[in-house]
Amino acid sequence: MALEARRRVFKLLMRFGAIILTRFPFWNCFSMLMLFAERADQRRKPDIPVPYLYFDMGAAVICASFMSFGVKRRWFALGAALQLAVSTYASYIGEQVHYGDWLKVRMYSRTIAVIGGFLILASGSGEVYRQKPRTRSLQTTGQVFLGINLICVAYSLQHSKEDRLAYLNHIIGGEVMLQLLFVLYAVLALSFLSGYCVRTAAQMLSVLMPLVVLFIDGNVGYWHHSRRIEFWNQMKLLGQNVGIFGAAIILATDC
Repeated sequence: MALEARRRVFKLLMRFGAIILTRFPFWNCFSMLMLFAERADQRRKPDIPVPYLYFDMGAAVICASFMSFGVKRRWFALGAALQLAVSTYASYIGEQVHYGDWLKVRMYSRTIAVIGGFLILASGSGEVYRQKPRTRSLQTTGQVFLGINLICVAYSLQHSKEDRLAYLNHIIGGEVMLQLLFVLYAVLALSFLSGYCVRTAAQMLSVLMPLVVLFIDGNVGYWHHSRRIEFWNQMKLLGQNVGIFGAAIILATDC
């Protein structure tokens, strides 16, 4: 009975993680539109040239819609990963907006992790009634992408003044706790990169991520006023971490 109850809880959590991840493109598009509207008042350009921006958002909404309804989820999850990769590459080479190096690390590492989450979905993970076996190569690639993001987070805790202050202002224990978090992120990253104890690492990450979203990313005043990150850019970053949380839940319950 206890084992059956545990399986039901895991299935419920797995569905929750899939819901978060499949709906992420809607939030990403909304936050991007709000960000570009925010820039319009200052006569600043969007990251992607406007004609291409419409096609990019259209592709994201189509992929999110089909994923949400469970129609060819694997294929459209792969499409969402490709769309996000192309969009990020186009904004990077377009150089219409210049960001600081520390902000680039935050933005691009989280995007890589969300792409990894879509690859995990495309592998067949997160399906309650799986009719075909998972594609292990896609899942492994997605795990590696999550590991890359965690390496970047660990790196930022050591070398980014902005990230260090954000954590030091909200954790008990000061520098000692910061170093412990650095070690934790590094160990989790190694787990995802090596494929060893992935389920345990994902469970730990799924517990850690809500705290990061709530206390670190949720401190919008710090990022917007003190670090000059545009309000809707910070909301977009917050949404990306929520998407990573969804991917972690899937791995934690269906690995």
